[in-house]
Amino acid sequence: MSKEKKEKCECKGRFGGSSCGGVYGVGFIGAAIYFISNATGFWMGVLGVLKAIVWPGFIVYELLKYLHL
Repeated sequence: MSKEKKEKCECKGRFGGSSCGGVYGVGFIGAAIYFISNATGFWMGVLGVLKAIVWPGFIVYELLKYLHL
């Protein structure tokens, strides 16, 4: 196979078959709706969006704390 054909066949920076992004996206939307609906003001809503972005970190932290690790 020539070098030119080989370069065309390579997928650079792309990994297929993973649905983790979709799960994270649905979780982000759900968390954003939850945090924003419980916000008492504009800045609490902004904080809610930021919390929705990092919600997996909260879950892992609480799980490790529960397991005493």
